[in-house]
Amino acid sequence: MSYLSNRVTFASLSPVHAVRRIAGIYYGWNVALVAFLSTGISVGMTGYAFGAFVEPLEEEFGWTRTQVNWGVALGFVSGVVAPIVGRIMDRFGARPVMVISLLIMALGFLLRSSVDNLWQFYLYSAIVYIGMPGATVMPAGRLVGLWFPKTRGRMMGIVTSGNNFGGLTIVPLAAVIIATSGWRWGFASLGLISAGLAVLVLVVVRERPVEEASEDGSASTSTEIPGVSGRVALHSLSFYLITVGITAGAFTYSVILSQMIPHLTSQGFSDEAAAAALTVTAAFGLTSKLFFGLLSEKITARIAFVLTLLIQATGVFLFIVAGGSQAVWAAVLVFGLGFGGMGALIPLTVAEAFGLRSFGTIMGFVSVAGIMPQLAGPLVAGYIFDQRGSYAIPFGIIVGMFIFGALALLAARRTPMSSLKPT
Repeated sequence: MSYLSNRVTFASLSPVHAVRRIAGIYYGWNVALVAFLSTGISVGMTGYAFGAFVEPLEEEFGWTRTQVNWGVALGFVSGVVAPIVGRIMDRFGARPVMVISLLIMALGFLLRSSVDNLWQFYLYSAIVYIGMPGATVMPAGRLVGLWFPKTRGRMMGIVTSGNNFGGLTIVPLAAVIIATSGWRWGFASLGLISAGLAVLVLVVVRERPVEEASEDGSASTSTEIPGVSGRVALHSLSFYLITVGITAGAFTYSVILSQMIPHLTSQGFSDEAAAAALTVTAAFGLTSKLFFGLLSEKITARIAFVLTLLIQATGVFLFIVAGGSQAVWAAVLVFGLGFGGMGALIPLTVAEAFGLRSFGTIMGFVSVAGIMPQLAGPLVAGYIFDQRGSYAIPFGIIVGMFIFGALALLAARRTPMSSLKPT
């Protein structure tokens, strides 16, 4: 196909788009790369790396594990603001939402570096989590769906593998900075990284024009993004069943990842070995995302999600029975396999069920349910640890939550495709 015959003219393209068009490079790959970095590094900073700050904060201020874990429990703020962020994204696109969100996160991390008392730590942590929804899965899901409609499963696996990249890079980086310069410089460094990501998003990210050529070279003629409205989704039983499944999976981020390092050190592992276990989890999860992303194109994202929850349940159970033995590494591998796939499958399951028309809004409402695991999970885990000196009971509860979530997803049904077609 001649570019002169394409309905998208060179005059309508940005200079970067025009160069890429001439060179034959699909611009969506640039967008995917930036979404990969934004999603992954943001998750790495807020989730994976939090455990590296727990003991330094306890040692300096004398805070209990429960008090420190309120810092990650305030992740419930993400659920509160997510519907608002989703509506804004549906109206104005992903780029402005990502830029502002990353800058808000940067501000929160920089302020965290200056805390002198507990209320400041909580306030600044809340600021970090205000920026979280608009920097991670919500814009990533929208951008992948728009730029790679025919291969969104595998591409979502690639983009969300950034989560594992974030774990692989941010955890050791934070650990080194904390060891050499202290936890304050650790938080400050994360803030600077987030600000740099905001600049990168501003320069690179674009919404895919509805009539621009697709990744396989064929022109798209649709003038509307397919999918149902948020109102239709909220009136379907599948929405609530899917939400239950996703909410169950969210305990992975609020409890398992944030408490893995403290759990392992309480079992006798060194700080270095505990950090290495978290890094291995991230590394193994990287391959898992790619596998489950591709698998979702074969067996649906919903069924693939069920598999990840059951695998995670097995991995967490192994953490419990392994205790302080070297068998914990088997738990790390099994858990990493299931956990890795989940990050890609959350947005894929929502998009598969309801389309992209109101993806941001629907994901926002789904995220509201994440308030429970974000708020209750770390607090209950920290309280039980303070009382019993072990994470066995909270980890056992989460095994049950994973199984319950898998059953809910099995009961859900996909929205009829006729309802997803643009009118």
